[in-house]
Amino acid sequence: MAHIHFIGGEKGGVGKSLVSRLLAQYLIDHEQPFLGFDTDRSHGALMRFYAGYASPVIVDRYESLDAIIEAAVAEPERCIVVDLAAQTQDALTRWMDDSGVLELAGEMGVVLNYWHVMDSGRDSVDLLKKLLDRFGSRLNYVLVQNHIRGDAFDLLDASGEKQRALDLNARVIHIRRLHEAAMIKIDGHSSSFWSATQRGDDPALGLLERQRVKLWLKSAYSELDTLHV
Repeated sequence: MAHIHFIGGEKGGVGKSLVSRLLAQYLIDHEQPFLGFDTDRSHGALMRFYAGYASPVIVDRYESLDAIIEAAVAEPERCIVVDLAAQTQDALTRWMDDSGVLELAGEMGVVLNYWHVMDSGRDSVDLLKKLLDRFGSRLNYVLVQNHIRGDAFDLLDASGEKQRALDLNARVIHIRRLHEAAMIKIDGHSSSFWSATQRGDDPALGLLERQRVKLWLKSAYSELDTLHV
């Protein structure tokens, strides 16, 4: 079956593009074919770091978003990764509603997965509630607790929204913290996560910095393994 992975969370700065890049690198390293769509018009991470695999999509143009479904149906064995920019959820929902996307996906055997990337703040919890209220059991959910953006997710646990998502068969993964200096150097040199681990590929990173990236990437892959993407 074809799988579309919408990497969202609506709020800016929670790490949506980071997770999109991680998933892209994971698919490459596991030799799984995929196509990326990037909705960020000014700072598209997939277009920047994985240009050979990604195409731009304009989220407020239905014909542009249509290409996501068309691509999934055309080659069902290929994963589709959609990096959603901040504040694109309303436009995405309108497209889904007006185009009957959920119904068509069911007919065509396309599985829709929504990755809700979260920091430890209240906004991420409130946005999760809004997402669950809107779609209920009609989407498959992955809750991504991004520890780069905060370590204490007590607000999420106490809200009841996490349990509500789990009752809808949501899956939860954790992205551990990476030393900030290493991430700044990776981003500054537009390096893929793979090249950041290779000696000589990214001269900006020192020996131990590359080792820290390797350990971080290994941890992230272990989390992604549990999803069987």
